[in-house]
Amino acid sequence: MTEGSEKFLQSLRSVVESCGAAIIHERSTRPGDFPVVWEGQTVAYVRPAELHGALGRLLNSVEREIGCELAVMDRHDKQIAARRLDEQGAFLLRGAVDDVASRMGVSRVTLYTYLNAIQAEKE
Repeated sequence: MTEGSEKFLQSLRSVVESCGAAIIHERSTRPGDFPVVWEGQTVAYVRPAELHGALGRLLNSVEREIGCELAVMDRHDKQIAARRLDEQGAFLLRGAVDDVASRMGVSRVTLYTYLNAIQAEKE
């Protein structure tokens, strides 16, 4: 591996890990891993995140983006968080509404109010 490809992988690592994926060395690959090609050569592979734990990763990502935990966000930030989670497909996961509402410290009804407002804006 060249110094250039090493720097490329180092810069790519934070993006890959923020998606819950991992950079894998060629000898550790398995079916479903994606090759990372740099200057015409495969220098590593990306292993996609497993579905197990996906909601937690999305919640952690939104907390990092906004800068505080969901439970301590004000109403406005909780609405922004709900929008980001909706955009990322979090609510397609079974039980997500209950889990997100619990982590936000709001009722399901309140979270549905946020989501309904988002839908109304789209229309």
